Amino acid sequence: MSTAISRRMLLRGFGAAMALPWLDQMAPVANAAAATGKPPVRMAFLYVPNGVNVEKWRPQGEGADWQLSPTLSALKDVKSEVTALSGLTLRGAFALGDGGGDHARSVAAYLTGSHPKKTDGADISNAISVDQYAAAQIGFQTRFPSLELGCSPSAQSGRCDSGYSCAYSSNMSWRNSTSHVGKEINPQAAFDRLFGNENAKESAESRALRHKRKKSILDFVMDDAKRLNQKLGKSDQRKLDEYLFAVREIERRVQQSIKLDGVEVDVPDYPRPDGVPADFGEHARLMMDMMVLAFQTDTTRVSTFMFTNAGSNRTYGDIGVREGHHSLSHHKGSKKNLEKIAKIDAFHVEQYAYFVKELQKVREGDGTLLDNCMVMYGSGISDGNRHNHDDLPIIMAGRGGGAITPNRHLIYPDNTPLTNLYVSMLNIVGAKADRFGDSNGKITNLG
Repeated sequence: MSTAISRRMLLRGFGAAMALPWLDQMAPVANAAAATGKPPVRMAFLYVPNGVNVEKWRPQGEGADWQLSPTLSALKDVKSEVTALSGLTLRGAFALGDGGGDHARSVAAYLTGSHPKKTDGADISNAISVDQYAAAQIGFQTRFPSLELGCSPSAQSGRCDSGYSCAYSSNMSWRNSTSHVGKEINPQAAFDRLFGNENAKESAESRALRHKRKKSILDFVMDDAKRLNQKLGKSDQRKLDEYLFAVREIERRVQQSIKLDGVEVDVPDYPRPDGVPADFGEHARLMMDMMVLAFQTDTTRVSTFMFTNAGSNRTYGDIGVREGHHSLSHHKGSKKNLEKIAKIDAFHVEQYAYFVKELQKVREGDGTLLDNCMVMYGSGISDGNRHNHDDLPIIMAGRGGGAITPNRHLIYPDNTPLTNLYVSMLNIVGAKADRFGDSNGKITNLG
């Protein structure tokens, strides 16, 4: 006979603590989402540097009568779950008019809507980012208030862009005006953080033991999993089995990726740290898999992901682009350069499409995990050649728990702040806000 189980139950073993996915037999816990019997709403923000090839990016049509652009074509299988948003601007990124540094400003302002202080590498000052604002209000309900991931290391200081600190260029999450939140770029470290227990020493010993004996983290929690399985109905038994299989598959891919002897020729400005896959696409997908697991298990409801840092000059040899991305973004109208930018843009969107599809695969309640997410993707620069912060390339996947009607292209008047979207998103996840950053209202036509 099946019995109710706690939403906060963990499968435990030596150095391991695995949260569970949403199961039908989850007992309500002391939060509004569970009290309604509905899954919680999650939010994720993905960032790409250097703007896009605008003509190849821009969707055709408006409202429900719209078509994906060539750059967005990888989303064709999930178009019904995507909302394109045109006309949004980062007014805060150029509010002070202090000259060069648009790349640093583009990411520093992307989630804050605030103009960072040009400091010549020291004495940084920005503002709280939307993810951290949400984490401060709803993060107490989850194991981690937020999760920050990426593929290029975060910097703490130094001068990177026309007098702006490298901290601005490599971090999009800001806890307050002077404290950024560094991102994790190592898939193994991210995996260990999600599934390690509270005892750091024991978790480290568990990792060493798994490595030495070629064991899976599942080996340490299997006794708990078997006991739980006996309490579940058939539907929840299947969900648990699918979840454990997914965890093991991701664990296997993480282990395999760091064993491969990849020759790093694509990242002249970012040497590959130990434990980071040589294949950039696989690196990005593994980190996105971590976000799926974190959302699926309600380990967090807020996450960010940076493909690369602002102004990145990464090359993309695997797709035939051997020039640096930043260099190409200064295309000066060259058709050859614009075509290469479009290739990079399409590659990034392909990884985003992978993330969206993985969220859609997970059954949750009466729908999917994607139904209960808002996954925003974009850049703080529109055209890299102009360094402009208006009419930004922004798309969002998911239904926000029913608050969003997707499969539309929404076009906003010039100078509509991107942060108006953030005000709406904050309220959807239960983090109340009337204003945020440089907002002058909220977006009211998402539903």
